[in-house]
Amino acid sequence: MKHEFLISLPYLLMIGMVALGSLWMMPATAASGDADAPLRDGQVLSVWPGVAPGSEGLSFTEEVNERSEEPEKLKDRAVVKILRPTLTVYRPENPNGAALLVVPGGAYQRVVIDKEGDELSPWLKSLGITFFVLRYRLPGDGHRQAADVPLQDAQRALRLIRKNAASWGLDPKRLGVMGFSAGGHVASSLAVKYNQKVYEPLDIVDAVSARPDFLVLGYPVITMRDRYAHPGSRAELLGKNPTPQQLDAYSNELFITRDTPPAFIMHAGDDSSVPVENALRFYLGLRDAGVPAELHIFKEGGHGFSIRLAKGKTAENWTLLCGEWFRAIGVAGPRP
Repeated sequence: MKHEFLISLPYLLMIGMVALGSLWMMPATAASGDADAPLRDGQVLSVWPGVAPGSEGLSFTEEVNERSEEPEKLKDRAVVKILRPTLTVYRPENPNGAALLVVPGGAYQRVVIDKEGDELSPWLKSLGITFFVLRYRLPGDGHRQAADVPLQDAQRALRLIRKNAASWGLDPKRLGVMGFSAGGHVASSLAVKYNQKVYEPLDIVDAVSARPDFLVLGYPVITMRDRYAHPGSRAELLGKNPTPQQLDAYSNELFITRDTPPAFIMHAGDDSSVPVENALRFYLGLRDAGVPAELHIFKEGGHGFSIRLAKGKTAENWTLLCGEWFRAIGVAGPRP
């Protein structure tokens, strides 16, 4: 029996409007390595072209947990269950070509995207710096090579930015990384292990150098050894009973060479979570290798102060100091 279906023109128009509305509500995304479209402030970029290496067969949904009691006034979001790493773009009105890969902390249990990501926007944009906030995979979610997945994501992200630098109006020789707390461990890992092969190359993006041109570390986790390690980050990264070989393999102060990028490091002496010796050890390693570095140890600040929680403490002026350092190395201010 032959059936005929008649659909009115108004109905078709309604379906089209609904479809367009759905597309409008979707987040702005771009495929990994997509260099055709210019960057837009707020754009979200995929780090990998499909499933990230080591995450094959996993299935879970990313969760964004709001921890603020008054989110309408001040957000404090933490992201967990990250399966598909992304970069969120922050583009100033007058970009100067310099760029930063920003890696928030969260003890390798979560990624804190406001305090150590979004809230950096007014400061970094005022300097003309484009920055990309990385949502990286967490080692406790069942990925293969669990301890390496944050570094895999950071290497790929820096390569992606450098590969597309010309199309995005960026200078491939002025691309840095900034990391806080456990994100400081990711950032310092990238700085000392940018050449370490932690995943099989997938495409032309992976032929590009992952070396950052400069490095900023805020109250960073650096070492996995002895009493100066941050226990929570170490347990998430290496498990409860890591071997001495594992501890050494993920203690970034041991991998500094003369090719490690110049660094700005800041920490607070009253940090009760991540001992200040982490920053000190990394700085001393840089000095011994002849790498230019600047270190600021503040009397007060505690842990995780970033910009918001530094107010009224001696750590409050770290952004001014870092801004001056940016100017000294040629990444802040008008385009050269």
